[in-house]
Amino acid sequence: MNTHIGGLSSLAVVALGTLLTAALPAQAEDEAWVTDARAVASAVPPKLLEVLNAEIIKGGPASAVGVCNEKGPQMAKAASEKSGWAIRRVSERNRNPKAVPDAWELAALKDFDQRAAAGEKPATLEKFELVDTNGAKEYRYMKALPVGQVCLACHGTSDKITTDVAERLKTLYPADRAVGYSLGQIRGAITLRKPV
Repeated sequence: MNTHIGGLSSLAVVALGTLLTAALPAQAEDEAWVTDARAVASAVPPKLLEVLNAEIIKGGPASAVGVCNEKGPQMAKAASEKSGWAIRRVSERNRNPKAVPDAWELAALKDFDQRAAAGEKPATLEKFELVDTNGAKEYRYMKALPVGQVCLACHGTSDKITTDVAERLKTLYPADRAVGYSLGQIRGAITLRKPV
């Protein structure tokens, strides 16, 4: 018997219910990968900041530039191996030549800038998506990295960067574009990707 419920036949209601139920596990799975990516992305920057602060206390900001140059990539690699996510930092105004964003990351960075300009807090900005890359699906996640007070010694305006820091930056990063930032501005993002 085919009855009508609010303009839909009972068969249509059953079919719709089946489709919605089938979609629930996929949504739960999506939430699981986003939660995992968010946890990984939130864990890496504080660890680097801890190492940088310890080096600043020990040897000053110029010494911390060298630590960031060596330890930052090492920490990202270790976190990648432990978590299964490919992790790196990117910026439109990169310091490290390997930190150039790809097209998806660049679009996310531009979106972060627009959202921050509209009043969203930079520390809360993130983007996640299941992306088809050359026929292969992968999870992509990005979280904005706003400039904190400690960052200004190496990423701030010229009046905030001392001569020894500027010289160290020039030695380690001759094509550096990651200066001129102010407190709270989006410096770049941590980006994660993983095959489905």
